[in-house]
Amino acid sequence: MRLPRPIRRKSRREVVVDLLLWMLLCAFVAAMGPDPFLDPAAFGTVTGPRLVLASAAVLVGRRQPLAALALLLPLGPWRFSEGFATVDLSWLLPRTGVKILPLVPTSPFIMGYAYMTGRREAGPWRPVAAFGLITAVGVAVVLGAGGDLALWVSMVTGLAGTYLVPYLLGLVRRLVIRQRGQARLSAEAQARLRERARIARDMHDSLGHDLALIAVRAAGLELAPGLDPAQARAAGELREAAGDATERLRQIIGLLREDADAAPLAPVNEDVTELVRRARDSGMAIDLDVAEPAPALAGAVVQEGLTNAAKHAPGAAVRVSVGPGRVSVRNGPARGRPVARPGGMGLAGLAERARLAGGTLTAGAVDGGYELVVELP
Repeated sequence: MRLPRPIRRKSRREVVVDLLLWMLLCAFVAAMGPDPFLDPAAFGTVTGPRLVLASAAVLVGRRQPLAALALLLPLGPWRFSEGFATVDLSWLLPRTGVKILPLVPTSPFIMGYAYMTGRREAGPWRPVAAFGLITAVGVAVVLGAGGDLALWVSMVTGLAGTYLVPYLLGLVRRLVIRQRGQARLSAEAQARLRERARIARDMHDSLGHDLALIAVRAAGLELAPGLDPAQARAAGELREAAGDATERLRQIIGLLREDADAAPLAPVNEDVTELVRRARDSGMAIDLDVAEPAPALAGAVVQEGLTNAAKHAPGAAVRVSVGPGRVSVRNGPARGRPVARPGGMGLAGLAERARLAGGTLTAGAVDGGYELVVELP
């Protein structure tokens, strides 16, 4: 037979814990009633129904703590003879010994279920209705006992300490957990944005660099002697297509990097020498000067500088200098038409990476050409 969901337990541990809880609660309930040996009949009529309510509360309390509170309502703090404290209110009441927060043997269990109600009840209406019923029972008990002001003080403090305060503690705990969950989701979203920015940066740097080299090769082929007009026109179309692809790549990467431009980006790991070799194979005239140890951003700076030189100053001589604290890429005047429109995204990303590394980036026109310099501590 399949048990209803409020009664089912997920693990053997839950079964053992609830069994121990049931035994303990039944023992406390039995202690509240008549002695079974001295008055078995009274024990059966008074304690028997209470044990049934306690058993039902344990069965449903793990999944529905509010239902457990309702079942334990007859076992609430309605005895005002014992309390957490006794105060002297003779300045207000004829009686001097007034019980504050009356306690019964089942009070700790009721407090626990009130706390769990605050933890698990998402909506406010069911708890409000339940607390209204509990308050009505407390008022009825006080009125039935004569309506003494001291009884009202005991009842109000009993309701607050046994039901309201534990519920509010559980509610605060639930809100804190929810806030932590939202903070975790926000951190995961930020991590995804940073990863998207990293992917965008790598795509922009590596694919943009390769497309620029393709355009350089096409431009050299377009001007090569011995080609017939159709072949030269095809080489020109290839150069223009590479430039258009570079522009579309810049636009697509802009979408990927939206709202994430300031995220830390991973350094390009490609070796500077390999970058220069590939650019030379594409027809670029490059003079390389490397002094060890090279900074971590050297590859990114050289790649960006060579890409910009290939796109905006085709045919220009390029000088690459790499030192421990300074990386520069300088090109002379262009000897051909640019193969792509100015974008600026690569320099913006590189400037941010240099800033995060504690350095500075400067770039601008020099002697008819262009120079990119990154200085690092």
